[in-house]
Amino acid sequence: MKKSNLALAATVSTLITVGGSLVSAPAMAASKEKCYGIALAGQNDCATNTSSCAGTSTVDNQGDAFIAVPKGLCGKITGGSLTPTA
Repeated sequence: MKKSNLALAATVSTLITVGGSLVSAPAMAASKEKCYGIALAGQNDCATNTSSCAGTSTVDNQGDAFIAVPKGLCGKITGGSLTPTA
């Protein structure tokens, strides 16, 4: 393989690894927590009871949609909850 192809392959591999860890709940960093009820429509990090995958929540502040935030921050955000809400 040429050097440029190796560099491209390494870059793509890194982007896939980093990108996957940003939205994957099991791979969420220990310094993060799920914060429910604060995501804007289409900005949730994972599936909800009414949507099948990340980025598919239909309304702002949907109670079962979460985004990952630094630990300790969720309780300081108006409407934020560490558990899904109705």
